[in-house]
Amino acid sequence: MKKDQLKSLISADLSRVYELPLSFKERFFLPPELKYLILWRKTAYYRSAGSLYGKFLYLKLEGLMHKTHIQIPPEVSAGPGLYIGHFGRIIIHPEVKLGRNVNLATGITIGKQNRGKHEGVPVIGDDVWIGTNAVIVGGIHIGNDVLIAPGAYVNTDIPDHSVVIGNPAVIHPSENATASYINRRVDDK
Repeated sequence: MKKDQLKSLISADLSRVYELPLSFKERFFLPPELKYLILWRKTAYYRSAGSLYGKFLYLKLEGLMHKTHIQIPPEVSAGPGLYIGHFGRIIIHPEVKLGRNVNLATGITIGKQNRGKHEGVPVIGDDVWIGTNAVIVGGIHIGNDVLIAPGAYVNTDIPDHSVVIGNPAVIHPSENATASYINRRVDDK
């Protein structure tokens, strides 16, 4: 990844919340979850380059992890337009892949299943809204335009254009499942 791609990813993430460019006041008073997101993107970029600066940023990120309770390791792959609704407990396994325009609410866990039919970690598609306290585990694929309701437990593949509710997860087909849930989408360019 080139440095201009890093700037593009950060801009895409910020544009989910703000009109760009940011005013001085907006830059100075960014909410903790956006500060985390920016530091996370920078840490991922510089650590992949193997720089000493990347190690320093990782230490800063660990400190911010403890303050915000957001645990998204720099190894997580995420497309542009990642959105964290509020700071609070969010735990994501390092091998998880997130598409573009993914919304993360508080209390979610996206993790690894160590055995069985769905051993592995989730791959999450584009335009996915994940509600408060949802749990997504296993080597599963979450399609595009999927709404995962608060409190849902998902350990099976979810097709595109679906709403997922409950524990165990019940899948309801729904065109435009995330309409009005994912605002200010970022398009791939």
